[in-house]
Amino acid sequence: MKQHIADLINAALDTLTDNGTLPADAQRRIMVENTRDKAHGDFASNVAMTLAKAAKTNPRQLSQAICDAMPASESIAKTEIAGPGFINFFLASDAATAVVGRILEAADKYGHSEVGANRKVQVEFVSANPTGPLHVGHGRGAAVGDSICRLLSATGWDVTAEFYYNDAGAQINNLALSTQARCKGLGPEDASWPEDGYRGDYIKELADSYMAGDSITAEDKQVTGLKDADNQDAIRDFAVAYLRREQDQDLKAFGVNFDIYFLESSLYSEGMVEKTVQQLIDSGNTYEQDGALWLKTTEFGDDKDRVMRKTDGGYTYFVPDVAYHLNKWNRGFKRVVNEQGADHHSTITRVRAGVQAVSQSTGMDIPAQYPDYVLHQMVMVMRGGEEVKISKRAGSYVTLQDLVEEVGRDATRYFLVARATTSQLTFDIDLAISQSNDNPVYYIQYAHARVCSVINKLAERGWEWNQDMQVDLALLDTDAEKALMKRLATFPEVVQRSAENCEPHQIANYLVDLAGDFHSYYNSNKMLIEDAELRNARITLSAACRQVLANGLDLLGVSAPEHM
Repeated sequence: MKQHIADLINAALDTLTDNGTLPADAQRRIMVENTRDKAHGDFASNVAMTLAKAAKTNPRQLSQAICDAMPASESIAKTEIAGPGFINFFLASDAATAVVGRILEAADKYGHSEVGANRKVQVEFVSANPTGPLHVGHGRGAAVGDSICRLLSATGWDVTAEFYYNDAGAQINNLALSTQARCKGLGPEDASWPEDGYRGDYIKELADSYMAGDSITAEDKQVTGLKDADNQDAIRDFAVAYLRREQDQDLKAFGVNFDIYFLESSLYSEGMVEKTVQQLIDSGNTYEQDGALWLKTTEFGDDKDRVMRKTDGGYTYFVPDVAYHLNKWNRGFKRVVNEQGADHHSTITRVRAGVQAVSQSTGMDIPAQYPDYVLHQMVMVMRGGEEVKISKRAGSYVTLQDLVEEVGRDATRYFLVARATTSQLTFDIDLAISQSNDNPVYYIQYAHARVCSVINKLAERGWEWNQDMQVDLALLDTDAEKALMKRLATFPEVVQRSAENCEPHQIANYLVDLAGDFHSYYNSNKMLIEDAELRNARITLSAACRQVLANGLDLLGVSAPEHM
């Protein structure tokens, strides 16, 4: 409807341009917004105020001219000019109720669009080091990243979900040393335990599996424990495969699947890191100082230059990241979204600097803001009013598996996306497991189940209804029904905005509002009444609510139960 109104305004502006009221070079910025007060109509536009100067008239006069020039529309009952020059639009009753039919016809595609035009986009998320179980921070990244994939797919993008395994570097070496120590019967309390070793019980489980000669299959290969506590390379390979498999299993249980698993080690084994370093040197943006190789990241907005190659010959962690993102571009991903923890903020400028240095010297024409980043803040887990800091198995943190086992997948996923990623998130376990209206995911799912229950009771009473039957929706004329239909009509806009901004919390917030509207309507209007026409109209509206609730929950990877 917003687009329809914008089209009407644009047609009016064409007429005003033709008759000389508006200059041909006037810059049109047509904004159509929902009104907050129904007394001011359903939608409003400030277009006259943005064009009044160009038209050399006052906004109210231009508003009147726009209204006079606007084509007639069966969807618009009337327009009014308000305040300094707002144009308020009042929908015809048929236009307000038409959304119900559109929802039931589109079914699970309602809210979807083709804005993305099947363009390729890669979303990288989680990308945890395979050094231990996934923690709740990884869980937030998984829930947000997967929801972003769902939103982009729903708006017409060709989405590839990718997990980047940091299977090289110092942390992997610490994992190998920790596992080897356990293989030799040592524990964290022993004096010879590795200084930066991992102390969780999972390291003992891993070592026991290696010494038992277990075979582990992790996506691309199978690794068998050699039972040799002195073979550090074999232990390293087994440990990485073991924890990769565990992380994969946790993510699949969480409803998250990836199209591609990319290994950091492949950047080295296939020469991509060395090639990238040479390209950076050839670009003229590097220099030698104090025995190290530096990148002139200050040329690309950084506050200081960064070391690329250390004095010991090893590369700093952002160098393979630059190689990785050049690899993404070369794979055809002209848009990339990285969902990561806020601790990655400091890497953004230097990764983009490296990409730009190569792009400018090779003519690759990569955008300056490539890739896009969505950074999430930390998660604090609470139980009984106190922070939960550790897991018995992981030792130093709460695992995603702990949370899912305690509160369930649906509640975990919803709570982890319910706030903007820029905000720290407090995960209240007591609230997440409560069956009360204070629990938002329960509140939303209960609204869906309520509609299912009502529809099931129709047959028990011998009443016939199906969503394809002719129903007089004009009977839906109460304020509550109009508000509910207006809320339903905004869903496609919310989906598109959430996808554009990579903000799944907007869907979570919308669903709470929709559930609230429905519960209020349900509590004040009986559904199972003798008046068949009014009953069927109310059931049809309720069925539309059920469909939108289900569609929104699916975008968050949360189920829509029929019974609760």
